[in-house]
Amino acid sequence: MALKHHYKFCFGPWNISEGQDPYGPSTRPVQTFDWKLAELKQLGFDAMMFHDDDAVPDIDTKSESQICKEARDLRKKLDDAGIVAEMVAPRLWFSPLTIDGAYTSNDPKHRQYAIDRSLRSIDIAKILGTDLLVLWLAREGTYLREAKNSRRSVELLVEALDKMLAHDKKIRLAIEPKPNEPMDHAYIPTIGHALALGPLTAAPKRVGALIETAHCILAGLDPSDEMAFAMSFDKLWSLHLNDQNGLKFDQDKPFGSANLRGAFNQVRVLEQNSYGSRGEYVCFDVHPFRTTKPEHWLAHLDNSRRTFLRLVEKVRSFDEPRAKQLTFQRDYQALDQMVIDHLLGKD
Repeated sequence: MALKHHYKFCFGPWNISEGQDPYGPSTRPVQTFDWKLAELKQLGFDAMMFHDDDAVPDIDTKSESQICKEARDLRKKLDDAGIVAEMVAPRLWFSPLTIDGAYTSNDPKHRQYAIDRSLRSIDIAKILGTDLLVLWLAREGTYLREAKNSRRSVELLVEALDKMLAHDKKIRLAIEPKPNEPMDHAYIPTIGHALALGPLTAAPKRVGALIETAHCILAGLDPSDEMAFAMSFDKLWSLHLNDQNGLKFDQDKPFGSANLRGAFNQVRVLEQNSYGSRGEYVCFDVHPFRTTKPEHWLAHLDNSRRTFLRLVEKVRSFDEPRAKQLTFQRDYQALDQMVIDHLLGKD
């Protein structure tokens, strides 16, 4: 078992959502960023993750000097609150210019827009004090396979990554894969696809991955296995922990809400591989249930952190020698019940 260490926690301003979904309006009033920042520290969190337009609202309407000024103002707010920026991600999927994809759009002007905005996001990240740019390739895919050339799309992705890597020699790119939604089929649906892009770039050591629990489940994969796979390459640079009830839309349930044993195994593999010992954060990409009242607005974040820490205790008190013995004896029935009893507090 890895040496024990202290975990650091993170969430994004979008995780305190107002309850709007594709089929209905908001159910809670809008809260200011300053309110969210103040609540973050009180909950025991250490960092905040940002989309570029979380850091600089209406980013497409502003000059480079305006963007830099607002990013510096945000940095001061974070410093004053004792909070760090964990990452920045260009929110390309909201733009009318990325309807047909961003880096893989059929329109070269739209591809250039995506690259330019990504470079501005790198500049924002540098000002905020983080070297991590997260790329959720939300619209890099197709509704119709005949509409794009898949191999050419991979080449376009690599070209875009190379331009980002050349823009700042210290930036690290963490690709966040997802098999579907909003696209019917994505070009980079799993962590294996994401890591395979790295060697095609000009700086493979600076291309890694972010894994989200729900995205793995949506691909029919086990999140703990995907995490272990990425860590075997030393490429798991961030996490979005949440939960998911089957192969449905991306639900962003509180961590451990739907599958507590699955959550236990995720924490166990993080412990086994010393995740966080080099400064990585545990981020919760969770949303309150749509019916949540404003007075309970932050419970999903607090509950996710509490569940994670309780599962850390469970992992560290798990009888690993006994588990190894049962495995050697091929007594998987006993091992299965041993895990259940441990989670139920009956051992």
